[in-house]
Amino acid sequence: MELPGRQGKFIIIGMVSALLFGGATPAGKALLGGVEPQALAGLLYLGAALGVLPVVMGERAFQWPWHAGRNTFLLLAGAILLGGILGPFLLLLGLKIASSGSVSLWLNLELVATVLLGHFVFQENLSRRAWVAAGGTLIAAMLLAGNDAGGFFPGLLVFLGCICWGFDNHFTALIDGISPAQTTLWKGSVAGVFNLVLGGAVAGGIGSPGVVIMALLVGVVSYGCSITLYVMAAQGLGAVRSQMVFSVAPFFGLLLSVTVLGETFTHVQAVAALLIVVSLFVLFSEQHVHNHRHIAMSHQHSHSHDGLHHNHGHEGFDPKESHVHWHDHAPEEHTHKHWPDLHHRHDHKKEP
Repeated sequence: MELPGRQGKFIIIGMVSALLFGGATPAGKALLGGVEPQALAGLLYLGAALGVLPVVMGERAFQWPWHAGRNTFLLLAGAILLGGILGPFLLLLGLKIASSGSVSLWLNLELVATVLLGHFVFQENLSRRAWVAAGGTLIAAMLLAGNDAGGFFPGLLVFLGCICWGFDNHFTALIDGISPAQTTLWKGSVAGVFNLVLGGAVAGGIGSPGVVIMALLVGVVSYGCSITLYVMAAQGLGAVRSQMVFSVAPFFGLLLSVTVLGETFTHVQAVAALLIVVSLFVLFSEQHVHNHRHIAMSHQHSHSHDGLHHNHGHEGFDPKESHVHWHDHAPEEHTHKHWPDLHHRHDHKKEP
């Protein structure tokens, strides 16, 4: 299973993002005893905003979203509404009913939602391997839904949340008017304030000072750092492929649920985990090479000069290191191995 160096870099970034986010499920389960679900979602996202604020302050290319173009603004608004407000709320409702271990693995339905939306809505090219992997992940999630003491309803709540995050993943992968850290800052700030105000009003408070501090700290690590890294991976791999990588997050969550919360690791969870591992292997074995054309475009995202798409000059940047700034691309045509990142959103004929 050979991966190009550039794609390998974004796969590692996605893995680290998944590791950080995986801890959010057992941590959220532990915190739910002292705060209502929507208020907790608000605290987690405010923590995310606080975590990336120093990064944004150090960037040279800060831009207000409404000045970054209509497309960027609408994509960011959709990501905030679906990924920052509705998705976390539905997840935490399901988590309040079901065990964190099963919810951790139910979250792999986000991959299925992302794949289906990518094919039917966002026209992202998918091979047969992608469909096989999505099917394996769906079977694993169904096994868990039948095994969980909470039954169908918490699984449905998590699935609806995963659909919201599926849209969020595609919106995020297409944002190229602001940096990944800025995307996280705006999502965390807006979604955090909304959820915290509404959740606090319904519950009559937001929890004790100790719970608030712990939730903010979890938000800094499991949401702030994780989301920023995920945005970078999505821009480098495309929404579907980055979600393939991110699907390992529930394994980390399940591991923490067993080791920290003392939950039982069942045979059904083991079978489901094995199915997901096999599905990811099938997806990563994908090879996609053909001649394609690039149109002229201008945008900003994290990049280094890989010799294929970024050959512009610099002042004050080391071109070999990853950096973020506005840059132009001239039209070109070439052949190389690629996935649907920001530069490869071209049309395809049907491929095997």
